[in-house]
Amino acid sequence: MTYPLFPEKHRLPSLLTGQAMVAYRRRLGRLPDLRGLEAALLCLHRGLPERLRWKVRYRKAGRLVGDVYLPRRWQGRVAVLTDFGVGAPTIAGLAEELIALGVRRLVSLAWGGTLQPHLQPGAIVLCRAALRDEGTSHHYLPPGRVVAADRGLAERLRQALTQRGAAPLAGTTWTTAAPYRETAEEVRTLQAEGVLTVEMEAAALFAVAQTRDAAAAALVVVGDSLAGGTWKAPQDIRPVERGLETAYLAALEALGEEAP
Repeated sequence: MTYPLFPEKHRLPSLLTGQAMVAYRRRLGRLPDLRGLEAALLCLHRGLPERLRWKVRYRKAGRLVGDVYLPRRWQGRVAVLTDFGVGAPTIAGLAEELIALGVRRLVSLAWGGTLQPHLQPGAIVLCRAALRDEGTSHHYLPPGRVVAADRGLAERLRQALTQRGAAPLAGTTWTTAAPYRETAEEVRTLQAEGVLTVEMEAAALFAVAQTRDAAAAALVVVGDSLAGGTWKAPQDIRPVERGLETAYLAALEALGEEAP
């Protein structure tokens, strides 16, 4: 059996589209007013908008799968979404609807695991590419092992992080759909290839964006570790929280820049 079931399905039109779902939500009165929206931060770590509201003031616009916040500084051009769940299918569906609403730039921000022993909790990784070890991306793109982030958006993220005094490490992340099936053999192999982190969404986000002619990038803040051949939670989450806060602020600044 091949995967996906129909290997050429990425060439075929979809029965359900983001535009159709947005129209349905609007008809039910369950669509926030997001006219003029250009960019979105998909924040997989809930609570950051509230925690940093003294730095980034916002208006809560309602819900679109998750909570939608509109930072006042960007006057409706940039949104932050949180509390929408995790995983590749969730991020792909949300990206489809946002793109249908006019969003052209998307960044995901996640707490992830490290595969490399030199990456400590709180380190910020800029994902330039993602290994496609989940199912969703294979329904959007031809068969392949890796999908890339948008170079221009990734570079704007790097610059915004650097301006905030961070030293992000750029590289490849491993997107898996089965975090409870990460094996020592896989970790050793990917360590040797230089893969930096593991998370559950980046490959799907990149695939949707490429298919829908949008730009996508991802930031992973290191929390737990698989680098030693076993899973280890961070002993102190304060560096992780600081890394998430820095990444959040930098991502908003990068998304808020006018598209080149």
